[in-house]
Formats: sequence, C-alpha cells, structure tokens
Amino acid sequence: MTTSDQENFDLIGVGFGPSNLSLAVALSEAQTPIRAKFLEAQPQFAWHPGMMIPGADMQISFLKDLVGQRNPQSPYTFVSYLHQKGRLNRFINRKTFFPSRVEFNDYLCWVAAQFPVCDYDRRVVGIEAVDHDGTVDAIDVITREASGQETRYRARNLVIAPGGAPKLPAFCSGFADDPRVIHSKDYMTSVVPSLCKGERIAIIGAGQSAAEIFADLADRPEAPKLDLVMRGRTIKPSDDSPFVNEIFDPSQTDAFYALPENARHAALDELAATNYSVVDEDVINAIYEMVYEQSVIAGKRLSIQTDTQVTGLAVAGDALELTMSSAGQLRTEHYDRIICATGYTRALDQDILHGIAKYCLKAEPGRDYRLPMADGFSPSIYVQGYSEATHGLSDTLLSVLAQRSEEIVATLAAAPEHTREIAAE
Repeated sequence: MTTSDQENFDLIGVGFGPSNLSLAVALSEAQTPIRAKFLEAQPQFAWHPGMMIPGADMQISFLKDLVGQRNPQSPYTFVSYLHQKGRLNRFINRKTFFPSRVEFNDYLCWVAAQFPVCDYDRRVVGIEAVDHDGTVDAIDVITREASGQETRYRARNLVIAPGGAPKLPAFCSGFADDPRVIHSKDYMTSVVPSLCKGERIAIIGAGQSAAEIFADLADRPEAPKLDLVMRGRTIKPSDDSPFVNEIFDPSQTDAFYALPENARHAALDELAATNYSVVDEDVINAIYEMVYEQSVIAGKRLSIQTDTQVTGLAVAGDALELTMSSAGQLRTEHYDRIICATGYTRALDQDILHGIAKYCLKAEPGRDYRLPMADGFSPSIYVQGYSEATHGLSDTLLSVLAQRSEEIVATLAAAPEHTREIAAE
C-alpha cells in the first residue's frame, strides 16, 4: 500500500549522510523559506557503521567538518561539539587534527539529532516526473519502509546524495548472497560479531580499508590466518604533504572545473596517490611491525600477497577457493571468508535517477552541481558526491561539504519557485 505525504516540499534530499546533513545545516543557517525533507534508508543516522574499527583515525582534519569552512562561528562545528560534550580541553591535549572515526561519527550523530528534517527507514525505490501537459514542474519520490509500506513525497527540486554503491570484483559474480563473501563496508557489523578462532581469511585490496581490516584482525584474540592480497608490488603510502593537500581546497574546484576534459583526466591520474589504493603511514608501520615480529618467531599466520591477481572464486566443500596468478603461476587457496576492500562506484545511471533519467541530457553536472535537463523540465536536480570527474578529487570526500552546501543553498534561494504552489494532479 502506498500513502502520500500531504506536504509539498521545495526540496527533497535522497540520503542523509554528511553531504545532505551539511546541506540541512546550511539551509537552516541561511534562514531561507525553503521547505526541505530528507529521506534515508537506514533506520537511524549512521556513518559507515561497518568501518568503525577501534583505533581508526580520520584521514582529514576536524576543521573540515560540516560547517566550519563556511561559518566557523556556527554552533554545529566539531569544536562546538567538543565543547558541548565537555571534551574540548582533553582533545586539545591530544595535539592532533585527526579525531577517531568513532568520535567523528558521534559528532555527525550529534548534529543530525538537532535537525528533525529527515524521515528514516525510507529507501527510495522510485523517482518520477510530475508531468502537466508536457511540462514537468515537480518530482515525486517513492520510498519503501522495512515493513513494506510505501510513501510518495512531492517536491519542486531534488538533491541526490545516497553515497557510493559497494563495488565487488568480477570474480565475485554469483556470490552476492553468500555471507562468506563480504564487502569492507560490513566488516564491523558482519565479520567481527561472527569471527571464529583460527579462521582463514583473504582480504582483497591495497587501500586504507584493506590495511585497517588486516591490522585489526591480526590483533584480535581469535587469531585468524590472514592473507592480504593485492595486485601492486607493495603497500603504498598516501601523499598528504601540505602542497599536495592544497588540491582539496574549495578554491580548487573552480580551477579543476575550468580544465579541458583531457587535462582533468590527467590531473586525477597524477593525484590518485592522495586517495586511492594508498594507506596512512602509521597503519603501514603497524602492519610492518606485526609482520616483522612474526618473522622473529618464524610464524606464518600473517601474509601479504603482493603482485597477485585473483582470477576466480569457487566453492570447495565447506570452503571458498580462490584462484590466483602471481609471477605467471596459477595457484589455488582455500578460505573461510573473503573480504573485498575494493571501493565504491558512483554512477548517475538508472539505479540512481530512476524515472527522471530520460530527461537528463547528460550525466555530468554543471559547476553548480545541477544536472542539465531537457526543455520543459523545470525542477533542479542536484548531485552531491557524483562529480569527481568534473569537480576534482575532493568531491567524494568531506573536504568541500560546507562550501558545496553553501553554493547549492544560494542557487535554491535565488530561484523564485518556492514562492508558488505546485500544481495539483
């Protein structure tokens, strides 16, 4: 059964992660008459709950919070959160810009609790254009709750920010429903609670998530046997030096967007070591120490399989069988679990745009984060976190949340649409 929300909104946001949470704060602080509603599939606010690994730190400064770079005097900064929680002085004593991931998630939850603008347990299952005599002047968003109840929301504008979709390697095809084949996003919620003593686990990947999971499992009392499997020749450190970090400055968005397409591609390739298939140096050092201490006692529990390509996955009795190629030689190994720390995909396709995809002229937003739509389609469709190819590496990160939200609010506030009523069916 489908019900309808009786209120018509100026803006509906798909997803309520950091991007749309930052936008909700910006809308409030701008004091616009814009009526917004956000829709989130999770039953409550949570930011990467499967990667809340004990001891894992943020890779980005706390100053790049939801609002600080836009309005450092906001009551919703990370510093305000620390003050309200009574931890400001103790955090200062830590002499670091990098809070734990658990603490930053707590900060995000603290802000979200102050903005009752989101309906949780609302998975978006459809987005439809409201067509009146050939003119589209509104958007209907259909959601489904865990109970199966469907609700239809209507708005004149839409902002899409559901986050990336977990990416599994091609060799995992056919294993999507096998609980032994897991994406890193589910590590803390799926693997850790069911971990058994002496399991053999393969971790596929060479980035921060793979390294953190390897280090965490290596230190757990269940003492699983671990293989960290990667195509590269070694674990590579991330480049977070000051001059390189300037590419994440909000001012760089204009510069990157102005580049020709081939120059954008070249820049992304050149700077990939800041974000992709790289690991923080402290985690690299911790892993090296673990492997070194193992060599002292001639142990074999922890293994790093470099220059290795996984070519196949099959079921072998009660185990999973990986076929791997290294130095031109094929071999098979048996595991109890496979954890794929293989990243996420962000594609503006039919799965994201649903029924309005046919109105989209191209899946590439303009500088103001709006998608170009066909004539007669008046709603603005904004995207957050889907513009790396046009806006730079910072687009999928926390670095530009505050400024991007400010820009979106400015274009919404400048439009006259929120002063008129949406036409009835």
